[in-house]
Amino acid sequence: MNDLHATRLTLLAGGSDASTEMEHSIGIAQSPACAQVFIRTMFDEARQAAARSHADSRLSGLAFTAKDLFDIEGQPTPAGSAVLAHAPAAKADATAVARLRAAGGVLTGRTNMTEFAFSGVGVNPHHGTPANASDTATPRIPGGSSSGAAISVATGAAFIGLGSDTGGSIRIPAALNGIVGFKSTARLVPADGALPLSTTLDTVCAMTRSVRDAITAHEILAARRVTAGNAPLAAYRLAVVGNVFLDGIEPAVSTAFERTLKTLRAAGAVIEEIELPQLAELATINATGGFSAAESHAWHRLLLERSGAGYDPRVAQRIIRGATMKSHEYIDLINARRDWIVRVEEAISRFDALLSPTVPITAPSIASVAPGAERDDEFFRVNGLLLRNPSIVNMLDGCAISLPCHADGELPVGLMLWHAAMHDDAVLAVALQTERSLQKQ
Repeated sequence: MNDLHATRLTLLAGGSDASTEMEHSIGIAQSPACAQVFIRTMFDEARQAAARSHADSRLSGLAFTAKDLFDIEGQPTPAGSAVLAHAPAAKADATAVARLRAAGGVLTGRTNMTEFAFSGVGVNPHHGTPANASDTATPRIPGGSSSGAAISVATGAAFIGLGSDTGGSIRIPAALNGIVGFKSTARLVPADGALPLSTTLDTVCAMTRSVRDAITAHEILAARRVTAGNAPLAAYRLAVVGNVFLDGIEPAVSTAFERTLKTLRAAGAVIEEIELPQLAELATINATGGFSAAESHAWHRLLLERSGAGYDPRVAQRIIRGATMKSHEYIDLINARRDWIVRVEEAISRFDALLSPTVPITAPSIASVAPGAERDDEFFRVNGLLLRNPSIVNMLDGCAISLPCHADGELPVGLMLWHAAMHDDAVLAVALQTERSLQKQ
């Protein structure tokens, strides 16, 4: 499966054209592999835009998709819900959508997601749940909340899947579908025109099929240039955090992760094993519900009063929890997070990147967590495991990338490289070298 750069070079060399490539993308989007991936398609508009595209633009008319929580001019922004299906149309594109279009990208549709982005599983009772791209025998969860965006990229229906990451909503589906998901430092990409879950934690970012494509997508979204040198792995200081990130890890994930560390060490990487006792404080810091519950309730409270029966009950349950947080508890949470970030940043400051499994499990079946009260316990157990590792980086206000580290024939496993805020370029540089080493094994 070609990445964005290989396809663009083919177009520029005259071996294909943007219209032909667009028809290929649309063909995949209409195939059974993308069943329930799209909430709304824009194929006719995409064909016209591809025909008008310029070969000298960064994306050259290649397809991208947008998670259903982004404003698209002239369309409502339902965010995977039923209650906002007929909301007023957006007056302008979200900044992220506008920047991808300005770079020559062609939007092919709005992708399915967990309702209001409040889960890492990817199940949606209103629009159905798209099946993971990695296993055609057993329908498995796609991961969430950017479920459809991930599968659009994994199948080849799109070169960039635009999404958001509040507690792992880009990196979780990237890991479970065997693609790349980069969560930048939140402040680098404007969230204008994106329906919020948590204004403190939300990050606008994307999924791609390679680290190089992730850099291209980030440069467009953040309107900045990444400085990622070509130093070998041996030039970087790397660490594995032994506590929390590895707790309860599934054997398949453990095998892939340990094999990856062995491969990287054979390539010259020096990887130190460390503990971060500060991570044990997060349960106490978030004991009153955390930012997502409080900030989502502030946004949804009036809509819940009018249309609460139309919500996914699992989502409504989590939002309503925010109603119990008192004002002083919210202020205490802000202050506790600020103090925690300072101490964690100091503890990891001597490293260029830290390594962990993106999530500790492979994708379970959709049937095991499908809507239904009798499966709620399993749903919330899986959701907690999926969110645990990536959400630490959101709480840190950090940056992270997930890239596939499983072997052929295995269910996808993600390797997460991460660090504190504004270490994006170092993380991406390490990821480039890591990806090259893993592709050689």
